[in-house]
Amino acid sequence: MCTINRFLRKSIFCYYIDMNQIEWEATIERAAVVAACLIKKDHRYLLVQESQPKAYGLWNLPAGHVDKGEKIREAAVREVKEETGYAVHLIKEIAILHEEAINAVKHIFSADIVGGEISFKTDEILDVKWLTFEEVKTINDNGKIRRPWVWDIIQKDHLEY
Repeated sequence: MCTINRFLRKSIFCYYIDMNQIEWEATIERAAVVAACLIKKDHRYLLVQESQPKAYGLWNLPAGHVDKGEKIREAAVREVKEETGYAVHLIKEIAILHEEAINAVKHIFSADIVGGEISFKTDEILDVKWLTFEEVKTINDNGKIRRPWVWDIIQKDHLEY
């Protein structure tokens, strides 16, 4: 039986799972990796509204799967560019999340915009917006955030600053 634990280690917010050897080996066989960025400017967070069917209309951090042979940091930069049009500089890794064996391992970075302007493919993204913490909270309260960890990351950032 897997149990989820949360802890802070070296300023990285982590989720980890207690599991037996068989569960761990099954995780390794099918594990996927996602890279995401928390981008904040002028007290606003950059979020994307998903257009893919399984998450249609839900808001998320710019994020996506790491391609085979790609470095996690490179994937984070690429995903932000593809989903928002912005070029970013990664500051630091702020979280590693692995909620369940069947879910992807997520690496979340803080990042700064270094160029570009809002531009996105409508087959993947419905909208890109800079939202205040209060606006994100309202979206979360209305059940429109893609996953609970997205709200956790934003809330943690807001409480630290």
